[in-house]
Amino acid sequence: MQGKTVIITGATSGIGEVAAVRLAEQGARIVFTARDQKRADATMAKLRKANPGADHAVHMADLSTLAEMKRIGAELAREPQIDVLVNNAGAMFNKRQETADGLEMTFALNHMAYFVITETIRPKLKPGARIVTTASNAHRGAKLDFDDLQSRKWYAGFPVYSKSKLCNILFNRELARRLKGSGVTANALHPGFVATRFGDNSGGLMRTVFKVAKPIGAISPEEGAKTIIYLSSSADVADISGEYFYECKIATPSPEARSDDDAAKLWSLSEGIAAL
Repeated sequence: MQGKTVIITGATSGIGEVAAVRLAEQGARIVFTARDQKRADATMAKLRKANPGADHAVHMADLSTLAEMKRIGAELAREPQIDVLVNNAGAMFNKRQETADGLEMTFALNHMAYFVITETIRPKLKPGARIVTTASNAHRGAKLDFDDLQSRKWYAGFPVYSKSKLCNILFNRELARRLKGSGVTANALHPGFVATRFGDNSGGLMRTVFKVAKPIGAISPEEGAKTIIYLSSSADVADISGEYFYECKIATPSPEARSDDDAAKLWSLSEGIAAL
């Protein structure tokens, strides 16, 4: 990764921060997004220690609004060189919330931010560049209702989160199809059930469930970040695209996540929402 530039969203805690620091240690320059200045400063200090010779950069943004997604995408697209884009920012919410754009918060942050930033940056990517998307095995069992992507008819935190992770894999599937022949790859991954800040802001019963479950069955952020690091840096996957990985190996997502028709339909609807 010496001399390469890696963009990571959601890099101020958990697997995103671990991946950023480990890739910096391999020689990468890290450009990341953050919502909280204090956590951004802490991550930046770790990056400078890991690779003091690189001019690491942070962009402050709330990636739940389309205007911010587009602003940050445009700022990131001005980078003279982008070797890897890691879409990693995400959250789960116990109660339904709407953004300023009228989008359900989970859908906006977990799917639309990936879509808008990737599509804004994509024209700048050259052969050899990689796009890495953090999804989850939580997608299993989820089905998209294309007439109610904003979950207005019914809402529950984890099922809506699961649908957003299904969106991630379908997005990656259609993205890889569109990138075919360009020399740019796109792969998604399941990091595992990781003991991070994830779920802490979900509130209610889900927050309690995560608090109890993490010490029992969760893996460390170091373990959870391994597949992100692998997909970002390994020569073994330089020519692999459109796949779903778990523990640095190709895995098979759910039948719903393998639907080309749903992937194309989600892409078209996302384009309409983003109005790029």
